[in-house]
Amino acid sequence: MSPAVEPLRFREKLGYGLGDTASNFFFQVFNIFLLYYYTDIFGLSAAAVGTMFLVTKIVDAASDPIMGLIADRTNSRWGKFRPYLLWVAVPYGVLGYAMFANPDFSYAGKLVYAYATYTLMMLAYTAINVPYSALMGVISPSSIERTRVASYRFFCAFSAAWLIGTFVPSLKDILGGGNEALGFQLTMAFFAVTSVALFWICFATTRERVQPVQVKTDFRLDFAAMFRNGPWIALFAAAIFTLMNVAVRNASLLYYFKYYVGDDGTQIFWIFNKTSVFLSLGLLAMVIGTTFTKKLCDYFEKRTLLIALTVLNAISLAAFYVTPPDQYWLMVAINSIGTLIIGPTPALVWAMYTDTADYGEWKSGRRTTALIFSSLLFAQKLGLAFGAGLAGVILGWFGFVANEVQSETSLAGIRFLFSIMPAGLAIAGAVSIFFYRIGSETIRQVEDDLAERHAPAR
Repeated sequence: MSPAVEPLRFREKLGYGLGDTASNFFFQVFNIFLLYYYTDIFGLSAAAVGTMFLVTKIVDAASDPIMGLIADRTNSRWGKFRPYLLWVAVPYGVLGYAMFANPDFSYAGKLVYAYATYTLMMLAYTAINVPYSALMGVISPSSIERTRVASYRFFCAFSAAWLIGTFVPSLKDILGGGNEALGFQLTMAFFAVTSVALFWICFATTRERVQPVQVKTDFRLDFAAMFRNGPWIALFAAAIFTLMNVAVRNASLLYYFKYYVGDDGTQIFWIFNKTSVFLSLGLLAMVIGTTFTKKLCDYFEKRTLLIALTVLNAISLAAFYVTPPDQYWLMVAINSIGTLIIGPTPALVWAMYTDTADYGEWKSGRRTTALIFSSLLFAQKLGLAFGAGLAGVILGWFGFVANEVQSETSLAGIRFLFSIMPAGLAIAGAVSIFFYRIGSETIRQVEDDLAERHAPAR
């Protein structure tokens, strides 16, 4: 780190991380429970929900880059990106709750309601998460400091994921008194209020320190600079494959345990059933994995480390295809090892995103931080939508029928979705990262040159 760059205080790093806790109170619920909620509680068909996930990405294709362009051109007394944490938090919370309000409509009315609330929620997610993600690119000019911030961010994110995976399966039953629809409503109301508060804490505790050299505004030049950024292209492709992997596996998880493992909701530990314990221990291992990020980065290049960890995780995913349904604790062990391995990777990826923003400015003279993050967020949402959408469609292909005894064909489809398909997508993501060509020497050169370039403006 350059001597002129002071380390960020713990308060600011934690405050920034709490913003991703707020995001994950909805993001992880959507990943793990949304397809199940729509099919087994709200009463929509798996194919219809899968189609909805795919069709609504048309809106994201426009909204994500537009939000990036808007955020890059925002100028306020609070900076470019922080104001959106203040302004959008309440709509974000309200819409997240509305998705689970469970109105008593006809089937067609429910489908329209699902389309409307899901689309509006994704717009709110874009409006708050593009600026939030871009904030990490300007919170410090140092790549090392940004990597540390990313570690805090994903420790907080995975802690939220652990809380959700551990408590939501049981909490919805306790709060709803056996009524899953009511249980989800009350659970999401709590998450909505908490998310708003955490985003406001994030706003209050962070600062923007990197001020780009002002250049003439031109959307075409911004997009041209981004598409000439080779490392960004590699990360864009990797984001699609990685989030498809996450979406497919999470979307099939409840089906895997309900229909293949045979989790009937019976408690095996205090208030927790098999699904809760599996999620809880796996996500706890992931939280522990994030704490190794800095130490691993001291010894390995981020690119090399990311590829190796992703391949090892893919092996753990594939192992579930040959794991018998009565070997529950073996499943728990395999999953915990796999999530421990993958724990450092999100922090690595997001630190690499910030490096591509520096690299792009270094190469083109144009800083497009929010545009870069918005496009990568779109890639992630596209991956999530394709993954969840394909999960719904594939379940339909294999003859899945909600709340019925499944055929051997249907069970084979559920096993495929939970193991082989996410493993293959993980390998595809690792191949994409191979083409990311920013090493530590390049980063040092970029930081030195940008520091010199920005000096007259300070």
